[in-house]
Amino acid sequence: VALNRAFRTAMTGVSKERPDLAASPIPLEIRISPLPARGSDDLVCSLFEPLGWTVSAERIAGPDGPSRYVSLTLSGLQRVADALAHLYVLIPVMDDDKHYWVGDDEVEKLVAKGGAWLASHPEKELIARRYLKNRRSLARVALARLAPEAEEEVVEERPSRDAREEALERPLKLNDQRMETVIAALVAAGARSVVDLGCGEGKLLARLERDKKHFDRIIGLDASVRALERAADRLKLHLAGGPSAERVKLLHGALTYRDARWREADAAVLVEVIEHLDADRLPALVEAVFGNAPKTVIVTTPNAEHNVLFPNLAAGVFRHPDHRFEWTRAEFRDWVTAIEVRYGYQAVLSEIGAPDETHGAPTQMAVFTGGAQNVNDIDAAMGRDA
Repeated sequence: VALNRAFRTAMTGVSKERPDLAASPIPLEIRISPLPARGSDDLVCSLFEPLGWTVSAERIAGPDGPSRYVSLTLSGLQRVADALAHLYVLIPVMDDDKHYWVGDDEVEKLVAKGGAWLASHPEKELIARRYLKNRRSLARVALARLAPEAEEEVVEERPSRDAREEALERPLKLNDQRMETVIAALVAAGARSVVDLGCGEGKLLARLERDKKHFDRIIGLDASVRALERAADRLKLHLAGGPSAERVKLLHGALTYRDARWREADAAVLVEVIEHLDADRLPALVEAVFGNAPKTVIVTTPNAEHNVLFPNLAAGVFRHPDHRFEWTRAEFRDWVTAIEVRYGYQAVLSEIGAPDETHGAPTQMAVFTGGAQNVNDIDAAMGRDA
């Protein structure tokens, strides 16, 4: 409340005298001490680093040892309005102890101040829950407004929703063919560390983990906490004798936000993922993936032309009810070409599954290689700061 009162004009992001300055990111350093931070020492970093801040947080000593307070320094290139919005939302999240009644008006404040960045934040669920004083019903409302597509994921319905696509592809053993083809491409690329973006319940991760000859480090990222829990069970991460945390790591996060946690991976794969996003969110996914500059990126997606050959699929119907689109080979090729031009990669297109002379194979794949070797190269080429 005090922050909003003190910086009300700055938080609007509008300046009559200096409109260009208000709209531009500038180098900022913010120091706050003492600041309550309930939770692990990694909490502050997990909240601010995904927003582009460099974070220094030192736990302040109390009379009987470390206190719940930290001395926080943030530095980064930010718009002043964005920086203030980050603080407005995240300071009470760190405190996790609002001293007043939380109701629908707090949902409005969270959406108003966090709407531009919170929907794609890897810790959005924790942020919403803590900001709203652990009132889960309000947190669900806020998240639904920030990311409506998240509400469409109903875990209890998932088997039936997946059933149509599985029934169509099972006779072709298409899923096995996809996995084998992707793994072969990763081996050919010499990728020792791999991130599976949109890893779901970990089917590909489990195959990669078993191949200790070729893969040293395996990362799975997904927006669904429950899918990650099932992936952890599949991989036996919590059992004695299961893979080590150094070998296999599961991350909760959005696919549409550049994520430094997997930046060092040799290769990123998106197996039947892009078609689940609305078309207007695809540019954000492309930036998140290729902006992290992995040496190799592998993408598979349905070939819409092949759909006419599935006897139980009605004309004009997608293979899965959650698909937002299914591309023809020409449409996929155009998308791939645009990425090559923008990010400096070269791509090889191929097909997975038995090809039809007229309609092609059921799945199409692009293997991107040779892009800029790090994020700074990309940013410099595009005339922007990292």
